[in-house]
Amino acid sequence: MLPALEGGKAFPLFADPGLLTETITCLRDTGIGILDVEIAKIDGRNAVDDWLPMLEAADRLGAGTVIAAGDDPDRSRMQDTFSALCEAAASFNLCVNLEFTPWTAVCDARMARRIVEQSGASNAQVLIDTIHVARSTTTLADLSAIPASHMSYVQICDAPPGIPTSREELLFTARQERLLPGEGGVDIEGQLAALPADLIVSVEVPSHNRIAQYGAAEWARRTLEASRQTVERFDARRTKPVSVRA
Repeated sequence: MLPALEGGKAFPLFADPGLLTETITCLRDTGIGILDVEIAKIDGRNAVDDWLPMLEAADRLGAGTVIAAGDDPDRSRMQDTFSALCEAAASFNLCVNLEFTPWTAVCDARMARRIVEQSGASNAQVLIDTIHVARSTTTLADLSAIPASHMSYVQICDAPPGIPTSREELLFTARQERLLPGEGGVDIEGQLAALPADLIVSVEVPSHNRIAQYGAAEWARRTLEASRQTVERFDARRTKPVSVRA
C-alpha cells in the first residue's frame, strides 16, 4: 500500500474507499486471504500516524501482518518508532515483521533480531527473505538463533551468485529482477533448514522482464510451481512438512 522506495509503485487502498470495498468483496467471493501488507518505512521522517490508514485498511482486508523496514540512522529513535508501530498494529490485530535488507540501516538478521527483542512486543517478528540473507553478512547460525516465536513466515526467491558491490545493483535485483528458486546461487534449502519447519513460505519473485514476456498471471503460476518444487524437494529430506502460500 505504501512504496518501499521514494517514487516506487504502490496501491494505496486506504485512499480509495470504493476500491477497498471492492477488494474486500473479491477476497470474500474467491476465498483468497491476505498474509501481509507493506510497507512501514522507518527512516526518521515517518511516524506511526503516517501508517495508521494502512493499518486500518489491512485490518479490514483481514491481513495478518504489516512489513516494516528500518533505515533510520538514529538507532535509538528507530527502536522507539518500531516499538510504537508494534503497539499501534496490535490494536488492529496485526503483527509487525521487520525485514532486514543489506542496503539499509537494518542490514542483517542480527540487527533485526535485536530490535525485535528489545521492543518487548509480542507481535514483533523478524522477516527472512532468502535474497537478503544471501547478500548480507547474515549466516545460517544467525537464522538458527532467532527464536521461533519471533518468526511466522519466510520469503523465497533466487538471485545470481555473488554479492553486488553497489547499492544500485542490489536494489535492481531485489526490486525488479529476481530469479525463480533453483535458477541462481542462493542456498534456499540451507536457509530453510536453519529455520522452523512450520513457517509459511511466501513467494516473492518480481521480474519486470518476465512479467512483460509472460503476463502477470502466467508469471505468478510459474513462480508458484518452481517454489513448490523447491520446497517439496527439500521437504522430502525432513520429516515435518512446510506449506507454501503465494
